[in-house]
Amino acid sequence: MSTGNRPSPQPGLTRIDRRAAGKAVRESIPRSAHAAWKPSADRPDIVSLLEESNRDRIEELVPLRYGRMLQSPLAFLRGSAIVMARDLSDLANTGIRLQICGDCHLQNFGWFASPERNLLFDVNDFDETRNAPWEWDLKRLAASVILAARTLKASAANQRQLVQAVVQEYRDRLAEYEPLSPLQAWYARLDAQALLNRAAAVDSVKRAQAMIDAARQRTIDSLLPKLTERVEGALRFKDRSSLLTHAKEGQGYLDKIQKLMIGYRSTLSDERQLLLDRYRLVDAAHKVVGIGSVGLRCGILLLLDPDDDPLVLQIKEARASVLEKYVGPSARTHHGHRIVHGQRVMQSASDIFLGWANDAKGRSYYFRQLRDMKLSLNVDRMSWPELQDYCQLCGWALARAHAKAGDASAIVGYVGNGDPFQDAISEFAAAYADQTELDFETLQNAAKSGRIQAVATPDPSIVVSD
Repeated sequence: MSTGNRPSPQPGLTRIDRRAAGKAVRESIPRSAHAAWKPSADRPDIVSLLEESNRDRIEELVPLRYGRMLQSPLAFLRGSAIVMARDLSDLANTGIRLQICGDCHLQNFGWFASPERNLLFDVNDFDETRNAPWEWDLKRLAASVILAARTLKASAANQRQLVQAVVQEYRDRLAEYEPLSPLQAWYARLDAQALLNRAAAVDSVKRAQAMIDAARQRTIDSLLPKLTERVEGALRFKDRSSLLTHAKEGQGYLDKIQKLMIGYRSTLSDERQLLLDRYRLVDAAHKVVGIGSVGLRCGILLLLDPDDDPLVLQIKEARASVLEKYVGPSARTHHGHRIVHGQRVMQSASDIFLGWANDAKGRSYYFRQLRDMKLSLNVDRMSWPELQDYCQLCGWALARAHAKAGDASAIVGYVGNGDPFQDAISEFAAAYADQTELDFETLQNAAKSGRIQAVATPDPSIVVSD
C-alpha cells in the first residue's frame, strides 16, 4: 500500500543534507521495489471507475470518449488517468512529494511559445496536477513509452531499453539541475536551441528542426481561417459537426460567457487585465478536445480588437484531480486555480492569459490561449528513431519540471547513479503496459456487450447545451 505519509526531506536543509535524506529513503523503499506491479485483490472494476469519472460530463459525448479510448491501448491509457491513479496508490512510494503533472504520458508534452516568443518544449497538460509522489509521473510516462513502442512492433528488449534510456535521461538531467540555486532552476528551460544542441547526429538534427519548424507555423493567424467565417460581415466560428458547435442557447450562451469572463479577468495581473480589455468578446462555441477531456465543458472564445485583430481563448471545465482521493484535497479549492498554479509551478514559462473562474452553476473553469505555437506530436505516426528521440526529450522535460517544482536533491539522492532504479522502472512499465492491454480488452468487451456505448466519430446532430 501507499506510504505517502512519510515526510519529505525539509527544504530548510542544505542540498547535501537533502540528498542524504533522499538516499536514506532507500532503507524503507529500496529502488528495486519500484519494479513491482500486481493488481490488488480489491482492485475495482475498471469500467466502473471510468463510469465514475463520467459523472456530470455532457452525456451525449461520453460514447465519443469511449470511442477514442478504444483506438489503441495507448489511447486507453491516455483516457484512464483515474485507473492508474488508483493503481499507483496501492504501491509503496518514496513519500518525496512535489507538484506533479498527474497525467504524465507522451502526448502530454509538446512545444509552445513563451511570453517572450521563444519556442519551448515542456509538459503541457495539468488537469490532474497535484502535490504527490514524484515517481508517479515517471511511472506513467514509462508505461506510455512501452505502449508507444509496441505500436511500432518493437521487440520486448527494445521496449525496455527505450524506457531505461528515458529514465537515464531523467536521472542525468535532474543531476544537472540539482546543483543550481532555486532561482537558477526556476529560470531553466528547454528551448529550440537546446534541442538542436542535443541532437548530435545529422538525422537527429533534421528531426529536431522539423519539429521546431512545425511548431512555429502553428499560430492563431494560421488557424483562424479554418475556424471562422464571415456571417453578415461579422467574423464567427464555423460549426464543424459536434467537434465545434454553437450552443443551443445562442446569444444566451454568449451572455453567460461574458459574465464568466468578469470573474476570469479578476484572476489576471493588472497589466494583463489591461491587455485583455483591448479586446471584445464576439463569439463562443463548444469544442471537443483530447480523450480524457471528452465530455467536459470546453469551448473557444473569439475576441477582436477595434481593428478586428483576433485573440482566441480556450475555456475548459476543471474538476477535482484523480489523485486527490489518494493524496488529499488541494489547498486550492477552486480547481481552475489548482490547474493554473500547477502549470505555473512546473512549466518553464506559461501563457500570459492563464486564469480561472466559476459559472453561475458553481462549475470551475480555467482559461488559456487556444494556440500559440503549440504542437503536440502523434507518437503513433513516428518512426522508431523519431520515437527514441522524442521519448528521451520527454524525460529531459520532466526532469526540468520536477527540478523547478520540488526537491531535486532528495530525488537525486534516492535515485543514485547506478542502474537499479531505471531497471526497476522498466520492469514496472512493461508489467503495467500488459495490465493496460488487459484493461483495454475489458473496455472492448464492455462495448461489445452493450454495457457501454462507444462511437468512433461524433454524431453530427449533436448540438451541445449547457
